[in-house]
Amino acid sequence: MEYIEVTGKTVDDAVTEALIKLGTTSDKIEYEVVDKGSTGFLGLKIKPAVIKIRKKYSAEGAVKEFLANVFSAMHMEVEIQLQRNEDTDTIDVELKGEDMGVLIGKRGQTLDSLQYLTNLAVNKGSEDYIKVKIDTEDYRKRRKETLENLAKNIAYKVKRTKKSVALEPMNPFERRIIHSVLQNDKYVATHSEGEDPYRHVVVTLKK
Repeated sequence: MEYIEVTGKTVDDAVTEALIKLGTTSDKIEYEVVDKGSTGFLGLKIKPAVIKIRKKYSAEGAVKEFLANVFSAMHMEVEIQLQRNEDTDTIDVELKGEDMGVLIGKRGQTLDSLQYLTNLAVNKGSEDYIKVKIDTEDYRKRRKETLENLAKNIAYKVKRTKKSVALEPMNPFERRIIHSVLQNDKYVATHSEGEDPYRHVVVTLKK
């Protein structure tokens, strides 16, 4: 977050005013004193104190601020729930609200794009990479189950017809699901073809 400049009768008054503006507490800010101000002689020529202040950086705060700005621009009211996993440096984001289908998009493309942009925004200029995962209405789990069933059905079709089948283009995460489900199948093999965003999985009969 960029610094904002705040004035007050004293430095303490300026800090208090800034905390109200930023909607935060003193342990979550950092500031620089631009001018300590002065009361002048006999109360004349009073000079206010000036500070530059901002919220301390936190990955969670950056995620919430970025997404809040996106949803504000989209005129959507969305509840943003965050959970930080310190062991894996991952932030899981759950979005709640009405008409979440708009955020999911066709085959999750909008949700994937939102996740990609959030990761870029949060890790810009950061030394440690934080992975942000975004979900809503349990879409990721439901999509995973759908792809697992699809992989099994396609494998059955390839065994029955002895003809290769090319699936629709998928992102890397979804392609990995298909590969994983069929990696131990004795009769079919999988590989990816094409360039993103048209890269897709092909299921073939093992020779």
